[in-house]
Formats: sequence, structure tokens, C-alpha cells
Amino acid sequence: MADPRGFLKVRERELPPSRPVPVRLMDWREVVEHRTAAEHAEHAAMLHTQAGRCMDCGIPFCHQGCPLGNLIPDWNDLVWKDQWAEASDRLHQTNNFPEFTGRICPAPCESSCVLGISQPPVTIKNIEVSIADEAFARGYVTPQVPHFLTGSTVAVVGSGPAGLAAAQQLTRAGHTVAVFERDARIGGLLRYGVPDFKLEKELIDRRVAQMEAEGTRFRPGVEIGTDITWTELRTRYDAVLVATGAPVPRALPVPGADLVGVHPAMEYLHQQNDVVAGVEVPDQVLATGKHVVIIGGGDTGSDCLGTALRQGAASVTTLAIGLQPPTDRPENQPWPTDPLLFEVSTSHEEGGERSYLASTVALVGDESGHVTALRVATTEYLPDGRRVPTPGTERDIPADLVLIAMGFTGPETAALVEQTGADVTGRGAIARGEDYATSVPGVFVAGDAGRGQSLIVWAIAEGRAAAAEVDAYLRGSTELPAPVRPSDRAMRP
Repeated sequence: MADPRGFLKVRERELPPSRPVPVRLMDWREVVEHRTAAEHAEHAAMLHTQAGRCMDCGIPFCHQGCPLGNLIPDWNDLVWKDQWAEASDRLHQTNNFPEFTGRICPAPCESSCVLGISQPPVTIKNIEVSIADEAFARGYVTPQVPHFLTGSTVAVVGSGPAGLAAAQQLTRAGHTVAVFERDARIGGLLRYGVPDFKLEKELIDRRVAQMEAEGTRFRPGVEIGTDITWTELRTRYDAVLVATGAPVPRALPVPGADLVGVHPAMEYLHQQNDVVAGVEVPDQVLATGKHVVIIGGGDTGSDCLGTALRQGAASVTTLAIGLQPPTDRPENQPWPTDPLLFEVSTSHEEGGERSYLASTVALVGDESGHVTALRVATTEYLPDGRRVPTPGTERDIPADLVLIAMGFTGPETAALVEQTGADVTGRGAIARGEDYATSVPGVFVAGDAGRGQSLIVWAIAEGRAAAAEVDAYLRGSTELPAPVRPSDRAMRP
């Protein structure tokens, strides 16, 4: 194990510093300085000390907290021993893309760390991303070309984390895999929904290059259902895996929602990510010099905040309909569950205001039909749990740009249902069984398209598990790992 007395000698968490706010607001580079241990002895010493805090518990609840089942105590021990190649191997046994999860996952594993009962938990997320970055820097991450080809073909529709994970697993199993993506570049929400200051896109390109060297084929700019029908795709391939995510935004059902200057968050983020990549975007939605209001206090809202600040917004206000979460774990969300806590993201550190118990009543516009203000009221909780505006508490917030970051309702299913007759659930997701199979023979679904809006670790875990089921469908059995089932749920109550 790591240092047997490490958690007694070092009781505090230590993380790499973020770049100063005035500096990072001038560019789109990552906020946190991710350094390799090989280049920075000070960083290596910090990782050694923090990995040594791991208790190597008899029952490592961090395994349960992570849907991927990451072998966290194992690679903590290897980092403490400075055995980076072995740490990389152990990490990649359960996670195809630790450099992604180590940057943008909210780390439910840390909430279930046993040390967190009495001390700040182990810095699992930072150790994870450090292993991944160190592995690439030292040349430990190389293509894993299959030893033989099965002769079977698989189409993966969607190139987000679920689709990429499934494609890599199936390619390594010997199948010929093609990944279809309707956008111009591969990566799904990793590329178009996550700003570069959280995940620089060179990291995606690096993994795509590895996957291409392994034999995975990528087909960007192809929309299944339009350019190729779902029926034609099923005819051409032995199996199809749907991993299109859940991109349908939740609508804001209030008067004025159709005013000019009101936009879904993903439209706004997608455009800016294109611009950072050097793509010209005509009539780009910009926050420059504007009073911006973001409706929704989650990760997407935080991403919009950081983007608006970098674009030079005059002001940014983030509204959340519910209560401000507590800073400490509430009694009804005991360890090792993943509690809902008040979080200060790197974007919140940079500026803007946050307002809770704010129910949007209407959007106010001028004579030309452009939004000028957002009318909100104080949220009231009814006995049945509903949240409604409190009459008489209305107030107007000046707004030139309103971004709707209220989450997503599910996948786009119209073409799939029309062309194949696939079943959908009452909540709009693509229906599936415990083997990830849809009602259409040979067609499977993984990630948000089947489970609804979720975390990147659940997407990768489902991609890996669905790949095992597709492999079994094609060959009768599989040796691929299947970390989760469709019926599994996150630990958050």
C-alpha cells in the first residue's frame, strides 16, 4: 500500500494552482496548470505526498463511487512508489480516457473516499489526470492493435465519451468499427459543449489519433437518419450502437422566451468552441459589452459564465430556481453517497453573481422584439414539493443576452423511431434491456441516449459495458469488461 501513516502525517489536500484570474480571462487555455512530474520536481513531490494519504481501505468505497470501478488505491500506491508505467496500465484497465475524466468529472469517487469521513478526501481526480498526462509525456500510451480481425462490422453513431469508449473497446476486440458524427469534427459534447479552458481540444485529437492507429474509422459530417437512413445503416453493418447523447434542451415555458437574444446554452458554447478552433462563425452570439443572465446553476451554466467573462460581458448573473446547497454534507446524504453541495467552480472564481430561489416569470423585450430584462420572483416550495413563483415578489434584472442552461430532456429520436420503429421510454429516452439492446434486433444504445443526461464517467462506463454486449451478440461470448448495467443508478439520492 501507499504510506501506511500518510493520512496521519498529511491531513490536508493539496492541488496544483490555477492560473491567476486576470491572466486566464485573456485566453482560452486551461485554467489549471497541469504539469508532469517528469518536468516539475515540486509537482512530483506533491503527488507523492497526496497519493500517500490513501488508506488502502479493506473495502475501498471509492470503487463503488466511480461507475467505472477505477482501481484507485492500486494506482495511488504506484504513484507513491514513482512507478508511472504501472500506474498508467492500472488506470487504463478501467478507463479509456482518464485525461478527460480527470479534468471534467465531478469526482463522485472523492465523495465516497473513506478518509473523507474525518478528513478532506484524497485528491483522486488530480492524481488520475496526472497519471494520464505523465503517461502521454513519457510515451506509455500507444495504439493497441488487435491481434486478429473477427470479420464483423459495427457502426457507432455519436462520438461523445460513450461512443468513443465503445468504439475503442470493439476495435480492440477485433471488429471493424466506424464512428459516425454529424458535426464536422469528432468529440461530441467533449469538443463542442466543454470550453477549452476546461478541456483543450488537442487532448481529444490525441486520443482520436490513437484510435485511428488501432483501426477505428471515423466518419464526421454524416448525419444518420438524413444522409444515411437508420435502416440503411443497419443493413450495412452487423451491429449498430446508438450513442448520440441527450442534446434536446429543456425549454423555458414563460412569456417572451422567443425574444431575440434568448439562446440555448449549447448553441452559445458550440459557437465559441468553433471560434477557438479557428472556424469562422457568422453572426456569432457574443456577450461582449452585454448584461448576461444565465438560467441554470449547473456545470453548463458555469461554462457559459466563464465564456461570457472571456468575451467581455458587462455583467453576468446566474439564476438557480432552488435553494443554495449547503457547504457541508447534509444528514440525508450521508457518506458514501455523492452529496449535493455548494460548489465554487473556476468560472465562479472569475466573476459574476449567483442568485438562488429565483423563478423566471417572463422575459421582457423592447419594440424591436429584443430581450431587455428578465422578470423573476422568489421561489416558494409547496407541500407537494413543487416550486412556484411567490406572487408580489417580482423584480426585473437587466438582460441583453439570456442563456438557457436548464439541462436536457433526452435524445433526438424522431428519425430513429420513424425509420426503425424503435421503442422509447415514457421519459423520451431510447428503450433498452439489461443487455443495452433496443427493440430493433442488432441495434444497441449506450450513454445519455439511453439513461438521460448524466456524467462523463457514466457515459464511458456504459460505452464499455455496451461494447461487451455488442461483442457477445456478434461472437456468442465476450471477454470485454462490463462495469455497469442500464438499471444501475448513481449514488446521489
